[in-house]
Amino acid sequence: MGTPSDKSWMTSYRFSSCYIQGVKKFLNVAKDFTDSNGRVRCPCKNCINIYLKPLQEVKMDLYQYGISENYTNWVHHGETSQPRDSFDGSINSDNELEDSGNDVSEMLDDMCNATFMDTDMEDRLANQDNNMLEGEVAKFAKLWNDSHCELYPGSQKYSKLSFLLKMINIKALTNSSNKSFFSNLELFKDALPRGETLPSSSYEVKKLMRDLGLGYVTIDACVNDCVLFWKENENLDTCPTCKAPRWKLGFGKRKKVAQKILRHFPLVPRLQRLFMSKDIGENMRWHKEKRVDDDTIRHPADATEWKDFDQKYAWFGKDARNVRLGLASDGFNPFGNMSTSYSMRPVIVTPYNLPPWKCMKENFLMLSLLIPGKESPGNNIDVYLRPLIDELKELWETGVTTYDAYSVKQCYMGHRRYLHAQHSWRKSRKFDGKPEHGPKPEELSGDEVLRQLDLLNNSAYVVTNKNELNRKAGKIGRKCTVLTDGLAKESCR
Repeated sequence: MGTPSDKSWMTSYRFSSCYIQGVKKFLNVAKDFTDSNGRVRCPCKNCINIYLKPLQEVKMDLYQYGISENYTNWVHHGETSQPRDSFDGSINSDNELEDSGNDVSEMLDDMCNATFMDTDMEDRLANQDNNMLEGEVAKFAKLWNDSHCELYPGSQKYSKLSFLLKMINIKALTNSSNKSFFSNLELFKDALPRGETLPSSSYEVKKLMRDLGLGYVTIDACVNDCVLFWKENENLDTCPTCKAPRWKLGFGKRKKVAQKILRHFPLVPRLQRLFMSKDIGENMRWHKEKRVDDDTIRHPADATEWKDFDQKYAWFGKDARNVRLGLASDGFNPFGNMSTSYSMRPVIVTPYNLPPWKCMKENFLMLSLLIPGKESPGNNIDVYLRPLIDELKELWETGVTTYDAYSVKQCYMGHRRYLHAQHSWRKSRKFDGKPEHGPKPEELSGDEVLRQLDLLNNSAYVVTNKNELNRKAGKIGRKCTVLTDGLAKESCR
């Protein structure tokens, strides 16, 4: 190859636009150096050019773990020259937002880990085409950019994303209407200094909520509660049971309007988000690991039915993380006016894994379905429960792979120095009470480690064979560099 191109993207956050373009550039180079099986050495922080993988798996690893920042000379991918780039990975926080945005960055990191997990890598590669993968990457890139985008020029307290999330949270706490929310948004856009970055339409805000997993799915329903126009009935214009029309008459000249619409809030992503939080992930084991098991009933887990279920399905009861759910539904008048003959029936799901002082709190009551109608559906409620039942069957029969933040390996103190300069964990005070500003330590080769071992008077082991000694020295050198986002896979010995 000629002169190596700029590699400063390697120290960027792995979902920034710069990094994404850099990965594409690297893969374009690497594709010319695959072996006879179409594999190439993977330079991610987890593989560090030890393992041969197909290009698609290399791409997934580079998005999930990031590229090894010391691999500035791509000797395994065609480069033969030895120049080093001018960047040194030093910390530059002049343009960084204050710590108020750290929680947002950590949330995005958890979402990223949950989406690009290595445990289901083969299934993802088998079932997802390249466009779907690029779509996931683009979504996280947009969220990450918004989390680092100033609310207005010179803003230090809020980023664009953190401010919008604060507004959405206030809307939920105060039960304010969409009209009030967007009126306030327009007011802020007018009041903030020139150059503000708030969205200019309700569509942008709704798309943001969908990307964060806060959206819902609309499913048309028969006006007489016979069926849902879903799956096998998705393309029908009339009910297959009562022949009632699906669409309103005289409405929607350009777009058809259904007579009745069910709102479905997918359950699986929200259950997965419970395990993305380390604290909540720990609480999801409370019913098995911290509950006092005596003759007093303080929690559903104390009931005989719960214990009988665990005996009948021992495989399910063995893992404390398997989720136990309670379901409730009731009707209410959403307008607060009893003279208005309209009602809604929410279907609420709550995880009983949590301790009793949390599982019935509003924060953990999950709205799964919102059933419209002037009257109660009665026994026909099972028609509307079908999307939820299908999710529960999937959870029971096949299960869903989930990132568990509480179960991740412990981070050794000082290892945050190995993270890239803009990583949110460097600024976090949750590790040892202070941010990490130290530069990345110089990595030692096997020969350098061997020379240091020669200085030790009391060696932990005696090796008489020189080849065996060199092999162990090389292994020790690798152990000191195999890191995954700051989590040591093996401690340095």
